[in-house]
Amino acid sequence: MTAYNIDTLKKLVRPEQIFENEPMRDHITFRVGGPADLLIQPEVAQVAEVIACCRKEGIPYTVIGNGSNLLVSDKGIRGVVIELSRPASNISIDGCRIYAEAGAMLAKTASLAAGEGLTGMEFTSGIPGSVGGAVVMNAGAYGGEMAQIIESVDILDEEGNRRTLSAEEMDFSYRHSCIMEHPYIVLSAVMQLEKGDAEQIRLRMQELAVQRKEKQPLEYPSAGSTFKRPEGYFAGKLIMDAGLRGYSVGGAQVSEKHCGFVVNKGGATQADISALMQHVQDEVKKQFGVTLEPEVRKLGDFE
Repeated sequence: MTAYNIDTLKKLVRPEQIFENEPMRDHITFRVGGPADLLIQPEVAQVAEVIACCRKEGIPYTVIGNGSNLLVSDKGIRGVVIELSRPASNISIDGCRIYAEAGAMLAKTASLAAGEGLTGMEFTSGIPGSVGGAVVMNAGAYGGEMAQIIESVDILDEEGNRRTLSAEEMDFSYRHSCIMEHPYIVLSAVMQLEKGDAEQIRLRMQELAVQRKEKQPLEYPSAGSTFKRPEGYFAGKLIMDAGLRGYSVGGAQVSEKHCGFVVNKGGATQADISALMQHVQDEVKKQFGVTLEPEVRKLGDFE
């Protein structure tokens, strides 16, 4: 960071919100990745000012949430990583609407909804991500997706203005939203739920938790489903049918429990994971003529 003036940035946040040479492996669920030059954990009200400062000083910046869908380079990330996490995780409930800041965890938000007897978020209860990240990629599971419950989303646009986008303006589709095409930053979201039976909601969440534990390799670090579902196929079945169950590169492995997951069995590097993902893509393409598109987003210096 010696090439950048970070003194102004340090004045915008409290000392406990800013970290220099921060290992990114501690901030993504794959548990790999080199250091970020600087990592800041702002409150929602501080985001616009932090980004304006980065732009003024010519400091590159990257915005992340819980890191549950990311693969960070072994070389790390240059510039500033703005992590929307605990300081940006306020949640409030008004009738059947839930307001959640981008750093709020989906599981906690779903639990609070259940406590209020609100149904519609059960599918999110086991997704290890934040509200912001889930909105960006229209996260889903077990037949549900964020598009079904989002009423509106507050974003910071490319000019630093705070705007509210309707669900229609978000242009949701499978693992997609308009955020992927624009330099927008999700600050918060309003979710519209329905009144339900609190006990039945809890039971449904418990059922999904059991299914997840039985079918997914939750005992190892991963980024969830590694590849998007190809039209007409299931990525995990294609990978299994290609004979790649348990295939390893270094500490990275195609999960023996669910072939749709690449896991860190211990000591994996980004290079291991990248090489394994590429081999899986090559084999599936060669054997079945299907192109697997990664669901995992890459950050940092990839050669």
